[in-house]
Amino acid sequence: MAKKILVIHGPNLNMLGQREPKVYGKVTLERINAELKALAKKEKVELDIHQTNIEGDIVNLIQKAKKRCRAIIINPGGYTHYSIAIRDAIASVKIPTVEVHLSNIYSREEFRQKSVIAPVAAGQITGFGKNSYVLGLMAAINLIKGK
Repeated sequence: MAKKILVIHGPNLNMLGQREPKVYGKVTLERINAELKALAKKEKVELDIHQTNIEGDIVNLIQKAKKRCRAIIINPGGYTHYSIAIRDAIASVKIPTVEVHLSNIYSREEFRQKSVIAPVAAGQITGFGKNSYVLGLMAAINLIKGK
C-alpha cells in the first residue's frame, strides 16, 4: 500500500478565513491544504484531502480509508465533542489517526473541552493554528514509518 494519508476537514472548516478570525485566525482552508501538499511532496507521501459538513460523509471516508490509506488526520470540528459515529468509525478501521484542532479546545467553552475522538486517536494536536495540521502531518508520517 502506498504512503497515502487521508485528511478530513470537518464542519465549518470551509469557512476558515471568514469565521471567527480571533479564534481560528485568517488562514483559509485552501492555504492549509497547499501547505500540507507541499510538505507531503517533500516527504514523499500522498494526501487524499476532503472537507465536509456532513457527519455520515466523514464516517464513509474513514471506512473507505481502510483499503487505501496508512494514516488519517482529522479535524472533526464540532463533531469532536459528541460524534460517537465518527469515534466508532476510527476505532473500527484501526488506522493510526491524528486529531487536530486550530484552536486550543481546552481553553475554550466547557462543552468544547471534551473530545470523544481522542481516546481512539494515536494523538491530538491542538492550539497551534494552521501549524496544528503541519504537526499532525509530521506525526502521521512518523506513525507510518514506525517512529
